[in-house]
Amino acid sequence: MTAGSLARDVFGQTFQNPILLASGTAGFGRELEGLIALDGLGGIVTKAVSLLPRAGNPAPRVAEFPGGMLNSVGLANPGLERVRREALPWLTARLVRARILVNVVGFTEAEYAEVVAGLEAVSGIAGYELNLSCPNTHAGGMEFGADPEAVRRVVGRCRAVTRRALIAKLAPAVPDLAVLAAAAVEAGADGISAINTLPGYLAGLGRPRLGQGNGGVSGPALLPIGVLAVRKIRERLPAIPIIGVGGVRSAGDVRQYLDAGAQLVAIGTAQLADPRLPERIIRELEAGARQAAHG
Repeated sequence: MTAGSLARDVFGQTFQNPILLASGTAGFGRELEGLIALDGLGGIVTKAVSLLPRAGNPAPRVAEFPGGMLNSVGLANPGLERVRREALPWLTARLVRARILVNVVGFTEAEYAEVVAGLEAVSGIAGYELNLSCPNTHAGGMEFGADPEAVRRVVGRCRAVTRRALIAKLAPAVPDLAVLAAAAVEAGADGISAINTLPGYLAGLGRPRLGQGNGGVSGPALLPIGVLAVRKIRERLPAIPIIGVGGVRSAGDVRQYLDAGAQLVAIGTAQLADPRLPERIIRELEAGARQAAHG
């Protein structure tokens, strides 16, 4: 970032500011039309895209608590074919300056690469965020992102089918996140997105508050966990671009991630409650950059 400017050159692209909308909270952009000027953002990370359509988990899917939110949406999405035919053409036609990263999920190692390959013909995509927190159906449900060798294989398969940026999204419930980040980079990842949600459970009246039972913790409680994860990855990988995710509610929170070593910062749960929050944060960051530029 140059003095007075929020622009970032990352993944071979220029992001006009460091603020992204996190995957799962902004759909494919259409849901926010009229609420926020999407093209004023640094970018948007789309809802997850799987090879086949997914109905998701049973309701209720969301439960709030004082530190944030527990969610179990279950990666519901219309599937690769409809996304590339309908959702992404709508989004790419409307964004000129904001960059588009597509979140990709799979339930076998091969599925990730199949989705990426299936999206290659869609123009206007800056890169793919690989959600490595998915359960590996061939490994008894163990997350891909919990095993360095699985991370290498998934990233390697995807690297073989695209020249676009690959960003590995990692969850923090592992002994050493930096080891997994290094495995992703060694296999060809261009960056790391940290962090995904933490596992959690809430009960009420003697039964789980979510239809699935457990879910992913997001919101303010994740901020210090995410900032620490970015710091650890930056120490291990000094040159790799990092997207900081988790618990952002203010420009000060964004600066926490930037100071820890992130180049970009994604806002998720907070913009569900307040869709215009990202725009206000950008304005505050711009004001701070102008002030710094003028001493």
